Amino acid sequence: MTEFDPRKLADLVRRPIVTEKATLLLENNQYTFEVAPKATKPEIKAAIETLFEVKVTAVKTQNPPRKTRRVGKFFGHRPLYKRAIVTLAAGDSITLFPEV
Repeated sequence: MTEFDPRKLADLVRRPIVTEKATLLLENNQYTFEVAPKATKPEIKAAIETLFEVKVTAVKTQNPPRKTRRVGKFFGHRPLYKRAIVTLAAGDSITLFPEV
């Protein structure tokens, strides 16, 4: 396995995605994150393992289509992003909602 720079790995994972489907996946110990579009599966796995100190068993990625946005008469696109669904080993978990 190749070594990745830990300073660059922190920039790959942008934020967790909290939707209805993503919360249903939490029951299967799967977590959904928005990652950089050029991130690869091994990089995502290394980033999640170093940031959250858990064991990742599988990584699935999706590139959703760009959505068109309009401001007045000007058309543009929403920014590109990549969605990563990360499956953790049994017994590991990530705290997305800390107790207040």
